[in-house]
Amino acid sequence: MVRYHIVTLGCAKNVADSERIARVLGDGEHEEVAAPVAADVVIVNTCGFIDAAKEESVDTILSLAAAKRPGQRLVVAGCLTALHGDELRAEVPEIDAVFGAEEWAGIGRDIAQLEPARLEEPPFDIPEAAARVTGARPSAYLKVSDGCNAPCTFCIIPKMKGKLHSTPADELVGEARRLAAAGVKEIVLVAQDSTDYGRDLGLHDALPDLLERLAAAVPEVPWLRIMYAYPGHVTRRLAETMAALPNVVPYIDVPLQHAAPSVLRRMRRPSNPAMVREMIAMLRRAMPEVAIRTTFIVGYPGETDDEFQQLLAFVREMAFDHVGCFTFSPQSESPAAHAADQVPERVKRRRQRQLMEVAQQVSLIRNRAMVGRAIEVLVESTDAGDREGAADFVVGRSYRDAPEVDGLVLLRGRFAPGDFVRARVTEALAYDLVAEPAG
Repeated sequence: MVRYHIVTLGCAKNVADSERIARVLGDGEHEEVAAPVAADVVIVNTCGFIDAAKEESVDTILSLAAAKRPGQRLVVAGCLTALHGDELRAEVPEIDAVFGAEEWAGIGRDIAQLEPARLEEPPFDIPEAAARVTGARPSAYLKVSDGCNAPCTFCIIPKMKGKLHSTPADELVGEARRLAAAGVKEIVLVAQDSTDYGRDLGLHDALPDLLERLAAAVPEVPWLRIMYAYPGHVTRRLAETMAALPNVVPYIDVPLQHAAPSVLRRMRRPSNPAMVREMIAMLRRAMPEVAIRTTFIVGYPGETDDEFQQLLAFVREMAFDHVGCFTFSPQSESPAAHAADQVPERVKRRRQRQLMEVAQQVSLIRNRAMVGRAIEVLVESTDAGDREGAADFVVGRSYRDAPEVDGLVLLRGRFAPGDFVRARVTEALAYDLVAEPAG
């Protein structure tokens, strides 16, 4: 039996990939451990989407390479290797193997060739906490497809992961059943574009059909959630299907990237404001309680003050439940990186602060509307942080909040991770809610 540890960098899609790697290795009866120091093999699942993510990946690899003990194996996988795998091998000789973003079986074969008896034990005692992996999280990701067909000028995903390739529905249903059997309470559907699911298989508007199959296959999973929908692919049938299925939460993440038509055209994104407004209105008609999340990029090449003001006005008008904002990060492999009219970094940062101030104001207004209402809270952790009186609280989420990216619910009382608690909202913060058990 080989002991392994996976370091996951980047987004939820990488988390889903790491969970897939763990399943491949678990099927081979290898043992996952909670810290690199306890592992025979350390696997780094890298991110290469933006420069900051590349730097974090490289820094992590270098740190693990410096700490590598005799007999330990360092394996690097994921997005960064798709473009820079050869460079990593050449510059970091401590790396023993490099695999692409979806080469899970290759990682399994690589580790299966090791002879555990010949791996050197660490020359010190490993703390029990480092040598043990805790139980399953209440939520898990289900990646329905990978790759992307969109021509966005700021993105290098198609170069790293290729064109859209969807996982057949039968496999996804089987994986959802496995997660349900493991006690997962929430399955989050992720992809580069979840609403393009099945197009490469000759299917049209296939996400509603997949939702129906998943909802029927795992009725014991209370929450199914959709992330990373593309604005031009959110159909009325999808909204109506979400509304009709009791275990699909009324929540959707639609990254819009900008609101000024001129910027969107330069991004090669859908640039019709009327279409976006109608999509949001359609979602709210079909699901009056729907929570809508989106993300924007500020400081895209050529972004003028007027275009930025259009974005601010749009955020105020649409009153999104959750907003993420990134400054434009030029990727050398993308067309936008070579545009002549790059926005100064200080302007990007200022615009990011301004947009998030507006988004925070909107979020607070929407959260205040929740005070007094009863909600279901999925408990995630018994650690409520350094908030005053935190010992009396646990941390959870409502259907309005996706894992890791949205707000939290601070719930008074003592409950276990994975519990669903009916609670009443007593206080609204800028991004979070405070609640107590209802009845």
